[in-house]
Amino acid sequence: MKKPVVAIVGRPNVGKSTIFNHIMGERIAIVEDRPGVTRDRIYGATEWLDYPFHLIDTGGIEVGSEDELLLQVRTQAELAIDEADVILFIVDGKSGLTSTDEEIAGLLFRSGKPVVLVVNKVDHPNQLPGIMEFYRLGFGEPFPVSGAHGTGFGDLLDEVIKHFPEKIEEEMDEDTIRVALIGRPNVGKSSLVNAILGEERVIVSEVAGTTRDAVDTPFVHEGQKYLLIDTAGMRKRGKVYETTEKYSVLRALAAIERSDVALVVLNGEQGIIEQDKKIAGYAHQAGRGVVLLVNKWDKVEKDEKTHQEMTKEIRKEFQFLDYAPILFVSAKTKQRINRILPLAKEVAENHAMRIPTPVLNELIADAVAMTPPPSRKGKRLRVKYVTQAGVKPPTFIIFVNDRELMHFSYERYLENAIRKAFPLEGTPIRILTRNKEESF
Repeated sequence: MKKPVVAIVGRPNVGKSTIFNHIMGERIAIVEDRPGVTRDRIYGATEWLDYPFHLIDTGGIEVGSEDELLLQVRTQAELAIDEADVILFIVDGKSGLTSTDEEIAGLLFRSGKPVVLVVNKVDHPNQLPGIMEFYRLGFGEPFPVSGAHGTGFGDLLDEVIKHFPEKIEEEMDEDTIRVALIGRPNVGKSSLVNAILGEERVIVSEVAGTTRDAVDTPFVHEGQKYLLIDTAGMRKRGKVYETTEKYSVLRALAAIERSDVALVVLNGEQGIIEQDKKIAGYAHQAGRGVVLLVNKWDKVEKDEKTHQEMTKEIRKEFQFLDYAPILFVSAKTKQRINRILPLAKEVAENHAMRIPTPVLNELIADAVAMTPPPSRKGKRLRVKYVTQAGVKPPTFIIFVNDRELMHFSYERYLENAIRKAFPLEGTPIRILTRNKEESF
């Protein structure tokens, strides 16, 4: 199920990033007491009262400015508004209502989205009478908060979740494999969908951002049911807002949440950029199966070393995805397209694999006997018992005498032992260490 999206907007220097950091519970956005510090949208996933949601921090909207940077910031904020289910409109309780606040209010009214008005920098009760002027913006009761002191956020978030869309559970057979194509704009995701399906089901264009929303296509291939999710590389409303590569993250996040396997599409002609790693990182963190697809391989000038060198570069740049298979394809020439679905099916099966407990314990016992854990401060880690706690991804709990003695490197050694014994290509593995007396 898709998580709701909450966008934080307002003019520069009203404390949007401070509020973002407080709701997220960690310092993600750059906070500095001068306008314009937050230039790009910053994303995070959090929850309130068992309601998970995505949070977007935006740069300040400077209405009517001709400065190129501020125009870009305004465009980014408009993109966030377009993507949001609920908007937090932040104003400054110290400086009071401004004409820029009123112009932004007009922009938000035109969006038709639910708006929660937040008056920041209300650091003392004697400031409360001053928030009354913000009723003039027409968004009802303003919620006073102090980003600096962390007050007022409970009531604010209670109000936010009231505006979330009703939870709608997707009806899909358990044996349906959900495959999401994710990647930055113009890497050929829609062309790959058409190539896989063998027909023009999705609009394909050379203009980055043609796909507005995720497009779901259910179909059957060789007796297996699939749901193919093509994601928008960026948001498009009336015109293409950007030509940069930054705005595919939220679309990818929504698709990843609904998928079993994420096909991370790379542009073989352009090579790897930071945004590719960011998008792939979300799939890894979400515990989804991953396949790296290098598209447009037909356009790359090759010699006998090109394939090997590109593989080496991908492994270097995506070290956290060392378990993911790499497939070089071309949507245009159909090169290796017929291998995508069988590989996705294999990864999905690995992603859902269960290993019998006796077999698992015998394997780990052999691994420990082969390479005993090192001692720390005169104490040695002792592995008591191993069990598989879940699938999608395969999750294992290792019970030990003292989990503080489990070093990351030894945990990785045990993971590699599991991978060597079982076909787990394409799926991450989660290993949790617990003391023997702890329950799971």
